[in-house]
Amino acid sequence: MPELLETIETLRSEDASVHRLFGGEGRSVRSLTSRPDYRVRLAEAAAFVAAVAIGRRPFHHLQEAMTTSDFPLFFGDIIDRSVLASYREYPSTWKNYVKVGTVPDFRQVKRFTFQGAEGLLLQVGELNEYKEAALTEAKYNYAVKKYGRKMAFSWEAGINGDLDLLNDLPVRLGRAARRSEQRFVTDLFFGTTGPDTTFFAAGNANVITSNPALSIAALQTAMTVLAAQTDSDGEPIFIEAVELVVPPALEITARNILNAVQIELNTSGGNITGLANSSGVEQRLITQNWMRSRVRLNVDPYIPLIATTNGNTSWMLVANPASGRPAAEIGYLRGHAEPEVFMKEPNARRVGGASSPMDGSFELDAIEYKVRHVFGGVLQDPKMAVASNGTGS
Repeated sequence: MPELLETIETLRSEDASVHRLFGGEGRSVRSLTSRPDYRVRLAEAAAFVAAVAIGRRPFHHLQEAMTTSDFPLFFGDIIDRSVLASYREYPSTWKNYVKVGTVPDFRQVKRFTFQGAEGLLLQVGELNEYKEAALTEAKYNYAVKKYGRKMAFSWEAGINGDLDLLNDLPVRLGRAARRSEQRFVTDLFFGTTGPDTTFFAAGNANVITSNPALSIAALQTAMTVLAAQTDSDGEPIFIEAVELVVPPALEITARNILNAVQIELNTSGGNITGLANSSGVEQRLITQNWMRSRVRLNVDPYIPLIATTNGNTSWMLVANPASGRPAAEIGYLRGHAEPEVFMKEPNARRVGGASSPMDGSFELDAIEYKVRHVFGGVLQDPKMAVASNGTGS
């Protein structure tokens, strides 16, 4: 709500009249949003709601507005836009290392990847047949699911002017949607003991030997492991940019590594101690920090919450999904890619008069909202990620 009000600060909400703003015949949402004056009236409605929320207008003005034909549509748009603003602004980095897709419905969707026909071309002799390349197919399944929550405040709170929830509600719902996505993605890559042991396994050649703690040398090893991956034809997989994912406990270590101006190494790229020339003089190699342009940092606060063991020491390196071979995919339901907010219609009617949602429910006088968000996902190509639980064992 505050973000929206910044754009309409010149409006004088105390001069707004319920009849002037929201009177008239009923109209559909589509016809309202297509009207040329919709944005102006939406801004005025936002100012009106803000005036009620901060106590400049009494609660019964909001109740009266809710009985008009247009205001409930404007009010719903105000809440919805505010939730989306918070949803988009809440810090979340998982889209840096996970592909985003769209699915048509709640049924299982199949994602196919094909490998082969990318090896070196074979020489063909005169009048000889071309040899056929073999294609192999990998299939991944997942289905989106519905997530949500209800929130309510009492009719008494409105009468008493305790309407901070009108400002706070969109922020909370938007934050909840983002958090749900981030935790879902973390749960794909991590288990209770650290990196998922099925996805990060020796058979997939994506486990860093000895599970080193995060360091310059460990990052170099991880990059080497990624660079050594080959496709089904034995050809190298080109990875231009990678994403470093760490828990909050490793953020400072990671930033110190990636933001270092220069790195001191021995001539073979290892630690600077213990390597001397024939005269016994230690040899050092001072280089610019090349990792600053190749590695981007992503801090995931849910790693230690899911990995109850080794959560503060685990880390992984994931190829940017723009490489064409994503390590994972998250899909949204078509037409519902962002959280949606609903307000409960009143199930009570005043004797001899119209009711509004601000009158609350018949049973409890509760004014209720809910948020709905639909998404799902699956891990895909293990060759595009490496991980360590950081224990050094």
